[in-house]
Amino acid sequence: MRKHMLWLALVAMSGCASSPLPQVDPNMAWIDLATPMPGGKLLMAESLDGQKSPDGRFFQVSPGSHELKVRFDFEVFVGGGLGMQGAPQERLCYMLVRYDHFEAGQRYRLEGRNIAFSASARLYNAKREIVAEDRQINCVP
Repeated sequence: MRKHMLWLALVAMSGCASSPLPQVDPNMAWIDLATPMPGGKLLMAESLDGQKSPDGRFFQVSPGSHELKVRFDFEVFVGGGLGMQGAPQERLCYMLVRYDHFEAGQRYRLEGRNIAFSASARLYNAKREIVAEDRQINCVP
């Protein structure tokens, strides 16, 4: 089942990867998505203010308050023993980040991070200051 979900996600992303990103609208805020730490495989825009995102690679939002929902896929290593590392296991988390002060013409960066079985998200402004963090995380398995 997990392999089928991963396969579908990769097929969906391959369609997005082949199309160019749209022009940045100076009247909107742009949010890039990233997984800077090892183990993070995919961070994808899921929904904006409860509405399905048309493109999983970024968010582009009007000024003001918004709730971003992202999907974060990463690997954790379980098993092993006696210092041996076990086989990787896929983990999928959905995280909500709310920020009340998006500004037109500004770029933001939303990063998904994982430490062991836990996931977190941080939203940075252009000065690399943390302006918001996840407020809800739902993970499977």
